[in-house]
Amino acid sequence: MSSQPDHPTLLIPGPIEFDDEVLQSMSHYSQSHVGVPFVTLFGETLSMLRTLMQSSDTTSQPFIVAGSGTLGWDFAAANLAERGDDVLVLHTGYFADSFADCFDTYGVNVTQIKAPIGDRPQLPEVEKALKEKKYKLITVTHVDTSTGVLSEVEALSELVHRVSPETLIVVDGVCSVGSEDIQFDKWGIDAVLTASQKGIGCPPGLCIMMYSGRALEVVKNRKTPPGSYYASIKNWLPIMQNYEGKKPSYFATPPIQLVHALHTTLTQVLARPLQERFVIHREASQRIKSTITSYGLKQLAMKPENQANGMTAIYLPENMKPPDLLPNLLKKGVIFAAGLHKEIATKYIRFGHMGVSVVDPARKDVDKALEALKEGLGEAGYQIK
Repeated sequence: MSSQPDHPTLLIPGPIEFDDEVLQSMSHYSQSHVGVPFVTLFGETLSMLRTLMQSSDTTSQPFIVAGSGTLGWDFAAANLAERGDDVLVLHTGYFADSFADCFDTYGVNVTQIKAPIGDRPQLPEVEKALKEKKYKLITVTHVDTSTGVLSEVEALSELVHRVSPETLIVVDGVCSVGSEDIQFDKWGIDAVLTASQKGIGCPPGLCIMMYSGRALEVVKNRKTPPGSYYASIKNWLPIMQNYEGKKPSYFATPPIQLVHALHTTLTQVLARPLQERFVIHREASQRIKSTITSYGLKQLAMKPENQANGMTAIYLPENMKPPDLLPNLLKKGVIFAAGLHKEIATKYIRFGHMGVSVVDPARKDVDKALEALKEGLGEAGYQIK
């Protein structure tokens, strides 16, 4: 039984519902950020991130920095690319446009390969682009929160290493880390950026990243200083290395209570084999998608291989808009998200199903949501056949 006050079940693609123990960690008493107890805990947290990212390469480095997942874009743009460099952005929704805007802010030349809504760029398109021009890096949104499209990171990485081995591979994992498999070392990824409040299951406020040794060498050998002070890897790298080595260090004060919460949730996540966690998410996702199909509804991501395991983007029935349905769901104690993709925002809703809502067998969040959706559709005038 949860100790949290009664509240509607939050089933959007982040923030998600949080475990009681994680929330209780947020109330930890104040500590010195350079004292032994906190330095030890921060070091353990960084080490657990290595496990979550499936990286044992000692040249790679995890980072935990106060900020949202959006800060991860700045880290990538300010450190891995220099003004005038060419980068290739694979577009599966709203967040690729935003990442491209971030690169543009730093004077980086952006080429996008855009897929139709609900689909992802195909590997032959990517191969053709890589052969036509030398790109400093390529970015892929593992799961785009606006569309629920899952990208094929492993196959993409194999392609890049074969066709353009000098190109760095940057994965926006904000909506995938913790609910989708990411094998950092095996797949040869150079950077993963994410946030605390989605599949990882920690309250918002932490930008979490993993950089390969190869990426850090690129930063070290820049011709110009990074374009940001706060988001400079040169400023943060020794701090993270020291903390992981259980040595006090300082560049900016870390959010101590959030780090405690992250330590708690990572301890929970890693208490079972990661592959088991991913299977649980996949099975829950398949059940949700099957039920939605039985309601006569369609997904933005029509192809099974394009469908994320931690969220589902659902087209509404014709002539129905999010305001016709979402208030009804709220009355039933369930919160879904409206559409976000600029071209079709009024035509669909988003259902987040990751973290404790699917891995805690005592919770019935998914059952509650599916029943509320069925009833809400009926009350909005849609008859399920």
